[in-house]
Amino acid sequence: MAWDDSSIGRRATAFGIAALGLAVGGFSLVIARDDPSYWFAGTSTFAGVAFLAAGWALIGCGLVSWLRRPGSWFGPLLTAAAFAWFLLEWNNSAAGSSLAFTIGLCLYAACPPLVAHAVLAHASGRLGSRIERGVVAFAYVGGVLVLGILPALVVDWHAQSCTECPSNLLAISNRSGLWTDLNEAGLYLGVGWALALAALAIWKGARAAAWARPVFAAGAAYLAIVAAWFASSLDARLLSNGTLERRLWFAQAAALAVLAAGVAWNRVRSRRARSVVARLVVDLAHSPPPGGLRDVLAETVGDPDLVLAYPLDATSRLVDARGRPVELHDRREQTRLVRDGVVVAVLAHSPGLLADEQLVDEVAAAARLALENERLQAQVGARLEELRASRARIVEAGDAERKRLERDLHDGAQQRLVGLSLSVRLARAQLAADTDPQVVRLLDEADAELREAIGELRELAHGIFPAVLADEGLAAAVEALAEDGRVPVQIRGLAEGRYAPPVETAAYTVVAEAARATTIGVVVEAKRSGGALLLDVETHDDLGLDLVALRDRVGALDGRLTVERGGDGNVKLRAVLPCES
Repeated sequence: MAWDDSSIGRRATAFGIAALGLAVGGFSLVIARDDPSYWFAGTSTFAGVAFLAAGWALIGCGLVSWLRRPGSWFGPLLTAAAFAWFLLEWNNSAAGSSLAFTIGLCLYAACPPLVAHAVLAHASGRLGSRIERGVVAFAYVGGVLVLGILPALVVDWHAQSCTECPSNLLAISNRSGLWTDLNEAGLYLGVGWALALAALAIWKGARAAAWARPVFAAGAAYLAIVAAWFASSLDARLLSNGTLERRLWFAQAAALAVLAAGVAWNRVRSRRARSVVARLVVDLAHSPPPGGLRDVLAETVGDPDLVLAYPLDATSRLVDARGRPVELHDRREQTRLVRDGVVVAVLAHSPGLLADEQLVDEVAAAARLALENERLQAQVGARLEELRASRARIVEAGDAERKRLERDLHDGAQQRLVGLSLSVRLARAQLAADTDPQVVRLLDEADAELREAIGELRELAHGIFPAVLADEGLAAAVEALAEDGRVPVQIRGLAEGRYAPPVETAAYTVVAEAARATTIGVVVEAKRSGGALLLDVETHDDLGLDLVALRDRVGALDGRLTVERGGDGNVKLRAVLPCES
């Protein structure tokens, strides 16, 4: 891996800061153990370990975060918070150095504002809102100015009879009353800004990605403990180290360790994410078939139930790689893959699996070409599905209209003609014996014409849509066609049972059209095979048979029609119509 000069410089700086952190931590522990009664870290070996572990863990995580995200404030702030954590022990007469003692007086309470600033800037690298900036600024004022610098200006420990204390380099007067008042004011303010920052961390963590929430939670816990620490010291009117305060200090160390662990886990997760993306790139190099991208992504991220869906243009509809509608389960988390501000795909996966926005972006970048290709295929597939559905609706609407016309003819015009024919015959029967023969002849001719009209109308209605097909099904309709006798129809075998009305109508149409187009006759066989109805119609000629119309009719149901012509002049039509098994 090649490093540029800036990367090498940052690494050198990081190593220098790490070495300085080790030294500062060790020096702070020496100060604490020299006078264990004053502050915290020197009270026991366990306290010293907790003190160093919390500070050094923060320094390590802060430097790694800075190297990984140079443009983010999170790493530098976390590192600065670690140094401020160590400075608490410098506010100690055992510091042995006037400079160290003065720094301790000014910055012993700087750690909580720095930790809060780092936590709130964790996800984005900077503070997001004016409220965040305002509360953090207030914390710096309260923790550094009111609790640190201002009291340091008005206290001279030598004048307070602390002969072993190093000199306070900032002291300009010795006003013990004012010093106590400033400390008390700083503690009251500290309770307020610590609780406000804890609330902000909770609020922001609840809205953050799952990978960032442990850091926000640990930061909120730390700040709440700091608020309790400040509140417990109010009776003494200065930050104290009684039994309760020591326990709260241990709780702070534990919270900071958890915070560092959360940052370290994010680093591990990020490295895993990069390996996931690298493996994804390798897998996609083999160009998965249509629909195979979901399998590759599912294996890559370790979720076999992952769902990959594509939006249809500006609509809210989602389809799979084959263009079929997709309904995402409400209990599965959804992640949108965005390119140039446009959602190109939606992943439904196990909660928290793709909580890292950076991982999502890298997955989207690695699979960009495959996603784009499959998205286009999905859109084309969806359009084809819409076209098939449209054709099916058109055919269904046509069949419904034919049924209506057949019913209207049967129940309307045909019944009226039958009634008129009965009336004519009744009138003919009631004629007197001496009726003019011409009148009798006219009535007989009218009755014959009516009978012929009724027959033609019945044949027309049957041609539009045979009622027996809707009432009794395909087998009965084909048998009725054979009984009609106009063209020989030999039935080799008909599958019993009912099918969906569009399937029965399409199959009957193929048989009826073949019978209409031949002068010799047809042989019909229909059987169910798996999830399809297989219809074979054989004839010796196909004069006037509209194969295009028949193929459209069968194709509207997602079926297919093939024509085989034998050397002996036989023609065989085979229709395969999908149906429920």
